Amino acid sequence: MSVTDPKIDARRLRLSTLAKAPAERLRALWAAHMPEMPAHEVLRAPETGTLMVRGRAGAMGAPFNLGEMTVTRCSVRLASGTVGHGHVQGRDREAARAAALIDALAEDGQGAVLEAAILSPLRAEAEARKRARAARAAATKVEFFTMVRGETA
Repeated sequence: MSVTDPKIDARRLRLSTLAKAPAERLRALWAAHMPEMPAHEVLRAPETGTLMVRGRAGAMGAPFNLGEMTVTRCSVRLASGTVGHGHVQGRDREAARAAALIDALAEDGQGAVLEAAILSPLRAEAEARKRARAARAAATKVEFFTMVRGETA
């Protein structure tokens, strides 16, 4: 039985939220919350690459390679020494830097403020997109049924 660390779980959720967020929305929320860039050192400049996306048939089958996806990553160190990492979908270098800075600032004690200003809105928007996608899929659902023909078994 494994015990989970709440700090690790919180960071995992934060990094996942930032990685999945639309880059333009992430940049907009970051700019609204932090008009001036905090003092930081770039440890790994934003760089673009690809990673393999894996899938499962029916969400339960054997995993298979679905294809490659473009991602951009960045790592920064704040003046306090706290390190942050960011990954975003696509090629947006500024969004990757913003994600890394958000991660570093959250690790440096500003997590509650960033949660309210940036992360919660991103999660709410992602949930709304998920519900809209599910509603569109449900509209195309076909129900099959069998009519009893009057024969006895």
